[in-house]
Amino acid sequence: FLVEDTRRVIREAAKKSCFICYKMGASITCCETGCDRTFHLPCAPDGECVTQYFGAYRSFCWEHRPQQAVQARPSQDNTCSICLDTVENKISYKTMGCPACQDARFHRQCIQRLALHAGIGFRCPCCLNQEPFMIEMLTMGIRLSKRPPSWECVQAVGPLGQRHDRCDAGTCLCPGGRKHAEEEGPWQLRLCSSCAAEGTHQHCSSLGNSTYSWECNTC
Repeated sequence: FLVEDTRRVIREAAKKSCFICYKMGASITCCETGCDRTFHLPCAPDGECVTQYFGAYRSFCWEHRPQQAVQARPSQDNTCSICLDTVENKISYKTMGCPACQDARFHRQCIQRLALHAGIGFRCPCCLNQEPFMIEMLTMGIRLSKRPPSWECVQAVGPLGQRHDRCDAGTCLCPGGRKHAEEEGPWQLRLCSSCAAEGTHQHCSSLGNSTYSWECNTC
């Protein structure tokens, strides 16, 4: 039944166009009743769509996505609490805030990177609140990792600036071995788009030339 269900989803997606890039094959539909907007997962950030990576894995278009209730403060320092660059002076899709302290502001991309690296230690970078903050971030479409923080993982420690340089696929098919990498083609080495700590040859994980990103099994 699972195989047949998968085939049915693929057939249906092939008939739908993404409202962001207008190409066919959009498999995600806004779960708001009466909304028929469909989109590709890689297109979601450009269309300011939200997918909740827990429970029923619901997805929302830009119009129906959940909104934060964090109050703006006139005296708020409009800098990201993570990268310290400027953020918008209001809460939006790209600029998020902590529901607990109401002080922290951060770019969506910055808090997403922090969530993947912090793992089970994910919390507000400003007030260190964890549970309400984590629930809010999940609701707003931030993906969390269930592994320990990357900075506590011995395997993640290496020479500063050293890029992962081997294929970690279960079976490496490259004639030149796991460390062989080419600029393009089947033996191009792709790093995990979330942690960059594992890699795979394009051919070893059956990745097409049009594949936007790849994630390791850990992420």
